[in-house]
Amino acid sequence: MPGPAWVVSVRVMTAAFAQSLGDKAELALLEPWHADEFFATLDRARPALLAAIPAAHKVHSVDDARTVLRQWADAHAEDTRHLFGIWREAEFVGVVQLFSFDAAMGTCEMGVWLAPWVQGGGLMTTACRAVLDWAIRVRGMRRVQWCNNPANLRSSALARRLGMTREGLLRSSFALAGERWDNEVWSVLSEEWPTPEA
Repeated sequence: MPGPAWVVSVRVMTAAFAQSLGDKAELALLEPWHADEFFATLDRARPALLAAIPAAHKVHSVDDARTVLRQWADAHAEDTRHLFGIWREAEFVGVVQLFSFDAAMGTCEMGVWLAPWVQGGGLMTTACRAVLDWAIRVRGMRRVQWCNNPANLRSSALARRLGMTREGLLRSSFALAGERWDNEVWSVLSEEWPTPEA
């Protein structure tokens, strides 16, 4: 029986990965049984997410949410993608995702979204640091990549706060809802990631 360390707010999170982020916030694997709250938050935040988040264009019901989360759960089992949810005061508010996860090569890419009503307080920075620490220290990733539209200044700022290095610009490399845009490419290497003592 899981002990109190795995009891978060009013829910029991997945013991394989669950931790406090402080300030009444928690991070845990996002799974198909979270579909109702995933959809509720995505639907409420949709106007702010449409410009950059593919899920905002394809998740239009709880069934859609469950399908997407099942795909992520299957990928998690195959160790090719990993999806973590963020909860604040027991409300689901966003995700940190690792995709193109290649354990043999030691590389992956990170993506995020956060509900606008909880932005600006450092929650996403804290969540990303926790996931990066897991990817690098536990899973042995040697390089974690981050891409964003250069017009998304908040995303660029987050990459900098995470200690990532801007590597360049991929022109017209991403398409969403019939529009194409450039992508800034950032990364952090395992040898650049601070030690727990630091």
